[in-house]
Amino acid sequence: MAKLNDEMKALLNSAMWVLATADNSSVPNAVPIHFKSILDDKRLMLVDNFMNKTIANIQANPQVSVSVWNSSSGYQFKGTASIEKSGANYDLGVEMVKDRPFNPKGVVVVEVDSIYLTTPGPQAGSKVE
Repeated sequence: MAKLNDEMKALLNSAMWVLATADNSSVPNAVPIHFKSILDDKRLMLVDNFMNKTIANIQANPQVSVSVWNSSSGYQFKGTASIEKSGANYDLGVEMVKDRPFNPKGVVVVEVDSIYLTTPGPQAGSKVE
């Protein structure tokens, strides 16, 4: 299983995330995610406020990708997603949006199993972990 390093965490903490899923017919879907968190060195969490198609895709096919980038670097984190509608991670998601007019339906937790470099240049697309 891949492990997030400090550089990756810094980028994850500062950049917008895009979550990509596909349904059981391989039709892709990608959505920007505003409320998100790094749970630990191997897991990412995304708050489900409006993820209708995304959640249906994860239920049909839990393989997902999270992409982040800025003007000079980027990464793609691939892994298996699970949906949590209660517990500590869900409570963290609720806390993240408490001052907003949202009512989280759940959180998506991604167990990262591979990481790819998306920074422009000759190494783009290379597997990091």
